[in-house]
Amino acid sequence: MGTEFEAVFRALRGVLARHAKVLAVRTDNETTYTLVGVRASPFPQHKGQPMWFGEVRLGKAYVSYHLMPLYMNPWLEKKIPAELKQRMQGKTCFNFNTVPEPALLEQLDALTMSAIADWAAKSWL
Repeated sequence: MGTEFEAVFRALRGVLARHAKVLAVRTDNETTYTLVGVRASPFPQHKGQPMWFGEVRLGKAYVSYHLMPLYMNPWLEKKIPAELKQRMQGKTCFNFNTVPEPALLEQLDALTMSAIADWAAKSWL
């Protein structure tokens, strides 16, 4: 976990942290930053707990940006720009091993804002 990954973590954490005003911070440490909804989930499998919205995690080979609404809303996937889609691993995760260019961070921020708007419309926040 070198300095480069720490810089990547800080950049991606900054994108997700911009949205902490409408979500709740569950974890905030040197390797993980997690946001969840502010109200109890409407789904029984969450047992009255808020839904997990997103996370930035510093790993051994990359830093990942997870955006759970992508899993629940396939139409959001259509909003992912090609440059960002190249970073996808699975349905909800984007992996980075270098600090993303500002344009890529803006795309990730716009996608996150779309996900928040979707959850807000469904009263899941």
